[in-house]
Amino acid sequence: MLGPNLTTRRRRLIAGSVLTVSSLFAVAACGSAGDSGDADGKTTITLSMQNPDVKSADPATWAIIQAFEKANPDIHVDVSGQAVAEHLQSLTIAAQSDTLPDVFWVYKATAEDMLAGGRLMDLKPTLDELGITGHLPPSTVSNFTADGKIFGVPYQGLLTGLWVNQKILADNGLQVPTTFDDLVNVAETLKGKGIVTISDGANQSSFSVWSFLVWLDRFGYADKISKILDGSESYDNADFVRMYEHIAELRDAGAFASNVSTQSYQQAVDQFLDGKAAMLDSGVWAASAIQDSPVGADTIFWNGPTFDDGVGDQNIVMNVASAPLVVSHKVADDKDKLAAVKKFLAFYYGDQAQQLLVDNGQPPVTDYEPKIDATKQSVLKSALDVANDPALTSPETQPDLIVSTAVASAMYDSIYGVIEDQLSPDEAVALVQKAFDAE
Repeated sequence: MLGPNLTTRRRRLIAGSVLTVSSLFAVAACGSAGDSGDADGKTTITLSMQNPDVKSADPATWAIIQAFEKANPDIHVDVSGQAVAEHLQSLTIAAQSDTLPDVFWVYKATAEDMLAGGRLMDLKPTLDELGITGHLPPSTVSNFTADGKIFGVPYQGLLTGLWVNQKILADNGLQVPTTFDDLVNVAETLKGKGIVTISDGANQSSFSVWSFLVWLDRFGYADKISKILDGSESYDNADFVRMYEHIAELRDAGAFASNVSTQSYQQAVDQFLDGKAAMLDSGVWAASAIQDSPVGADTIFWNGPTFDDGVGDQNIVMNVASAPLVVSHKVADDKDKLAAVKKFLAFYYGDQAQQLLVDNGQPPVTDYEPKIDATKQSVLKSALDVANDPALTSPETQPDLIVSTAVASAMYDSIYGVIEDQLSPDEAVALVQKAFDAE
C-alpha cells in the first residue's frame, strides 16, 4: 500500500489553496447518490479515494473492487481519486452542495464535521444487520462513533514502526534494540561505519514520521490529547519536550541520513531496499516491496524503543485503523443504491476481501485469521506477529488522526524540524501548540 498510497494520503494540505478547475471537475465526476441506474441495467455506486490512480497505487483496494464486481455483475463501482489535499478540498465543496460521492475516504475529523452537518449515513443499523460490527475491533468501532452513530468503517490497517535489516546489525556486532539507549548505541556504532540507522525522507513527505508518532503515545499522548483539545492542557508540556529531546539525541548520534531533508519518502524506502540503511520508518504497506527486494529475507518488523523516562505503558504497537470509509446520507434515499452499498460493505468486510488485503501486503481489519505463506510473505508475517503479540497493546488511534489537518501537519513539521536540527525541542512543541491555538 503505502508506496504511493499513503504517500498521497498523508500529504499535508496547503492552507488557503484554491481548487483547480480539474479538481472541480473531479468533484462532479465523483457523482452523488442521485443516479443509481446505468443504461445496461447495472446499479452504479461511486467510490472516491485519496490517490489519483487506485489501480497502481492501492492494489489491495483495486483487487477488492474487481472481485466484488465479479461476484456482483449487476453492480458497477465507479472509482475515482485525487491526491489527498485536492481530495479533501473537493469533498468539502461537495458537502456544502450536498453532492458527495456514495462512498469515500476521508479524515476522521472531517467525517465528524460532515456527520454533524447531516451529510453522512449512520452505518450502525447496516453494520449490525450485516453482522459486521462484531467482527471489528471494539476500539475501531468506538473511534468511528459519534453521538451514538457509527459514521465510518476501517479502510485499511495502520500498523507502523521500523523495518529492521538484521543482517546489517549482525554484520556490525549488533542486535535488534529494545530500549532507546540500545537504539542510540546502534546509531553511534553504525555512524562510525558510515551506515544510516533510520531511513526517513522529509521532502514532499513530511508525514513520514510514523515511528515517532508511536513515541508520542509512549509519553502519554493518549491520556493528554482530550485536555489538549479542550485547552485545559498544552502540547507544550514537559513530557513531550523530553520526547523531542530524545529525537535530538538520536539525531546527534548520527541516526539519520545527511540528506534526510532533501530525499522523499520513496527515496528513503529505496535507500533501505538497496541495503544502505539498517532501518526504515514506515508501516505494513511497505511489506510487499521489502519482500521482493534483496533485503527481504533479512528484514523483520520492530514496534520501536521503550523509554525509561516515558509515561504510561511502553509495551505498545501502533496497530489501528487508518482514516475511514464513509457513506453519503443520500444513499439511504435510493433503495437500489442502498442495496448495492450494503452488498459492497458486506463483501469488503467479508473473509474473501480480507484475504485479498493480506495477499496485497495489508493486515486484515476484521477478526479474520488470514492465510499467510511464511516463506513468501515472511516480511508481512513478522509485522502481523508483532501486532498479535499478547504482551503488547495498541492505542485506539494514531496521534495525527485525532486532530485537524493543520495540527497534524504541525506535528510532522515539528518532528522533522528536530531531526533536521532546524528546531529545538522547545520550539518544536511550541510550533504544534500554536497550531492548536489557531483552531
